[in-house]
Formats: sequence, structure tokens, C-alpha cells
Amino acid sequence: MKPDSNRQKVLIVDDVTKNIQLVANFLKQAGYDINYAISGKTALNHIKKEKFDLILLDIMMPEMDGFEVCQKLKSDAQTKDIPIIFLTAKNDIDSITRAFQAGGVDYITKPFNKAELLARVRTHLELLQQKRNLKELNATKDKFFSIIAHDLKSPLNQLLGLSEILQKELSADSGDDVKNLAKLMNESAKSGRMLLENLLEWSRSQSGTINFKPKKLDIALVSKEIIKLNENNAVQKSIVIQSKIKNGLSAFADENMIKTILRNLISNGIKFTKNGGEIGLKAKIVDNMVIYAVSDNGIGIKPMDLKKLFRIDVNPNTIGNSKEKGTGLGLILCKEFVEINGGEIWVESNFGEGSTFKFSMPVSAP
Repeated sequence: MKPDSNRQKVLIVDDVTKNIQLVANFLKQAGYDINYAISGKTALNHIKKEKFDLILLDIMMPEMDGFEVCQKLKSDAQTKDIPIIFLTAKNDIDSITRAFQAGGVDYITKPFNKAELLARVRTHLELLQQKRNLKELNATKDKFFSIIAHDLKSPLNQLLGLSEILQKELSADSGDDVKNLAKLMNESAKSGRMLLENLLEWSRSQSGTINFKPKKLDIALVSKEIIKLNENNAVQKSIVIQSKIKNGLSAFADENMIKTILRNLISNGIKFTKNGGEIGLKAKIVDNMVIYAVSDNGIGIKPMDLKKLFRIDVNPNTIGNSKEKGTGLGLILCKEFVEINGGEIWVESNFGEGSTFKFSMPVSAP
């Protein structure tokens, strides 16, 4: 009879056929597809030809014992994720320790209890299925973000460029409504692009695919570059961005991450500062750490809202002075990038007077 392809497959490895028959009968009754091997070498040959969801492995076998079989499977990328339960008469602490060190997920001693055996097999197969589901979800998520990156970035950049051209080309005779619409279009495009960039960077940090390459950075030069990127936004609200960072001040950090942190903090400062306001950048060395500060004289943060910052489980629903909407994702990304670089981030704020966001980063390599 052809086995059901949907049934989970278990390989029993034991040099005693009576043990194989006993375990196989229990597992077949429970609905599992069973195969067996009477030696370690035979088991490895089976596994090369057929995929198994779980292996029940004896320790004491001729030529190749269970420890060696387990180590070989765990060192192979094709088989390292197969859960292995040791099923053996050896019950000394050294054997149990070696089994887990070799890569086993569980250890059952003979004579075993049928209910216990089935429960452990079921548990580890469920965990394997959950792991596979999670892997599939992550692959779907990565594909989703890849589509966002390629298919949304281009039209957003085009919209941003066209809205900037439209603003410049509007004549003095153009009505206020038209000018306001052009300005709103431009601000929406900027907001969308920044959200997209933050979303993509955050997704890479969560999946562990982001590169972390710390090096010696000239903080003043990096700050000037980010200020220049935010000039147009600041000019539209007549906001002055002033850096008081001394030339030559350096830190040891990842350049792209620090630029992302500053981009978000300065952008937030512009968002929550009134027309004609100021944003100041400062940095100093304290206990072998560079303490960087981004201050504004904007609307500030209510004490009850301070606790919501940097948290993924809370949506702050912040609104800027020019009705700009915020998602809080930028600050979450800042926190993660600061911590990757070995620092901390915090905020000092007086509601109605302004806020100062501070973060630390190492002066030199650890």
C-alpha cells in the first residue's frame, strides 16, 4: 500500500529488530509513516534518499554509534533541522549530556512508556511544523518587502520630483488653493518616502540581513550631510538647523545606521517645531561615549506620552505642527540601530517648550 504523502515520516534507527517492531507498531497506530534502519550507516543512506520529519535514534550500535550519526546529520545543511530523539537503554548522565551536545532534542530511556513516547514524538513534530510555518511566513514577508522596495520606491520618487517641480513652476498669479495643494502633494510624497525607507530598514534589521560595519566616523561631517538632506523641509517652515559640533569629534559606529538615526531625529524635530523655530545639534564625550543631542523648541511631549516612545506595541498617532502624521516607526528604528551600535537613546521634554533626543555611541572600538 502506498504511504500517504501527507503523513509525517519517522525513521527508527536501532540494531535490535524487536525494538524497531515495538516502536513501529505504536507509531503506525498513531498515524505516522514509518521507516527503519538497523545501523548508523544504513540510516544515513536512507536519509540521503528520503526526507524524514523525525528520527528515533539508539546509541549503542556497531560500527557507528548514535552520537556519531547525530553529529553527521547536524553538520549537514540538508539534514541539520531534522529533530532527533535518542531512544536508548543508557541512562547515565554522561550519555544524556553527550546526546544533547551532539544535537538531540530529547532523550527517552528504555523501557519506555508508550504514552510518553507518543507525546514526545507528537510534541517535536508539532514544533517542527511550527518552525516550517514560521520559515514560510518569513519568506513571504521578505518577498513582500522586496516588492515594496522595487515597486513603490520608483513611483514615490517620481511623485516627489514632480511635486517639487510643480511648486517651483507655479507663478505668482496661481491661486492659494493651487499652491496649498502642490505643497500638500510634496509633503505627502516626502512622508511616504521616509516611511517606506524606515519600513524597509526596520524589516532588514528584524530579519538579520542588515550589514553592521562600524568604523571611525567624523561626527561633524556626518551631521552636515544630514542637515543638507533636510534643508528643503526646514526652509519650507523657516526653521533653522544649527550644528555646534566641533570638527574632529569622532565615534566608532556604523555610518549608515547613524545617518538613519539622525535623519529620523532631525525630521521629527522639523515636524514638531513651529514655523520660524530652531533645531540644534550638539555632541560631547562622556566616559568614552559620544553623547549626541538633537534639540528643538517645538510642541514638546506630554509626560503620559513619553512612555509610549520607542515601543513597537504602541501607536503614538502623533501630529506635527503642519498636520504631518507620524507612525512612531522612525523612533523604533532609531532605538534598534542605537542598541546595535552599543549605545542607548532617551528623550528629555517639556510639553509646550520643546524636546531633546539624546543617544550614545562608542568613541572607539571595544
